[in-house]
Order: sequence, then C-alpha cells, then structure tokens
Amino acid sequence: MLIRNDLINKKGFGGFLFWFKMMALFTFTVLISLPGVVFADTDAPCEPVETKPVKIEGWISKKFKKDLSSISKEFAAMGNTNVDLRAFPMGDAAAVTAIGRCVPAHIARHALENALKYTGGVSALINDSFVAPHWIGIGATIFDEPSQQKVTEDQVKQLLNSALTTEEFHALYHKFSKQDDSSMRWGQTVPNIKRPDRIYDK
Repeated sequence: MLIRNDLINKKGFGGFLFWFKMMALFTFTVLISLPGVVFADTDAPCEPVETKPVKIEGWISKKFKKDLSSISKEFAAMGNTNVDLRAFPMGDAAAVTAIGRCVPAHIARHALENALKYTGGVSALINDSFVAPHWIGIGATIFDEPSQQKVTEDQVKQLLNSALTTEEFHALYHKFSKQDDSSMRWGQTVPNIKRPDRIYDK
C-alpha cells in the first residue's frame, strides 16, 4: 500500500487516518446504494440492551460543535447506549434518522427528540431492514434517496407518543419508513428497487 509522504508530512498520522475514514465511508455508501444489499437480520430475536447496548452515531449540526461533549451525554442519558457523534463540517446535519428494530421505544424516542434539536430535523426515516438491530443513525448521510422515506411532522409526533410500547413503536416506525413505490433516478420516475419487499422478492 502506497502512502503519500506529503499527506503524512503536512497532517501527520491524523491526516492519514482522516482520509482513510473518508474512503471507508465512501465505500460503504457505494455498497448500500446497490440494489439487493440488505444488512439487517430481520428474523433473529432481539438481544436485551443490558447485554448488547444500542449504538448511536452520526452527525449533529455544525453550530453545536462546541457543545458536542454535553450533547453526546444527552443522547446517552437513557443508558445502555454507546454514543459516537461528530459535528457536521458545514451547516445543518441531514434530516435523516435510522432506528434498528431492537431499540427499546424509550431510547428511540429520546434519540428522535434530540435529533429534532441538534440536526436539520427529522424529515426522512430509513427502513429498519437496512440497519443493524441495535443501531441508531442521527443526521445520517450514508443512505441514498431511494432508501429514505419522507415523513410528516404529524408522523414524527406519533412516534414520540410515550404511551407506545416498544412493539407498537416499531410497528409504526416500520409503516412510516416503508419507501414509496417509485423514486427518481437519473431524472426519471422508476420503480423503487430499494424497497425491502422488492429486494427479498429477487
């Protein structure tokens, strides 16, 4: 493997590590944009969060960068979580949230509430078939548009209803995050091949 000397000299190992992470993110983005790629195991029983904590990661808006440490603690306030957040390089983080099917409702709601405060909002969800069961993505940028489903403020409010059990929450989340039948590709309206039901039918 060749390593650019000018990169090491100018930025040191930290600079190299940054570019390595960017390349890894690019590779993952390409993979998840391919039809037929589904990462979640939708049939396995959920392991309790006491033994498998929920991973919360993603981006908060740049304007909150100086408060990143306290905001990370705020996301972790429900317990049984591992939080890894970054400040977006410019402007607001994406208004996209992903919640895995094994995340307890109280942790999921808390994450949604904080996403509304510290990212560009919550205007799109990612179907739980595309993400790890114990994972939450905040300000998520790794999912292409056909993988996203637009949601309304009212739908988000329904998900934030504290009376919902975990089962009820995920039934609603799964319903709201199911993508439309068609999507825009290369300027044309085409069947959305990223819908989980169509992927499984292949």
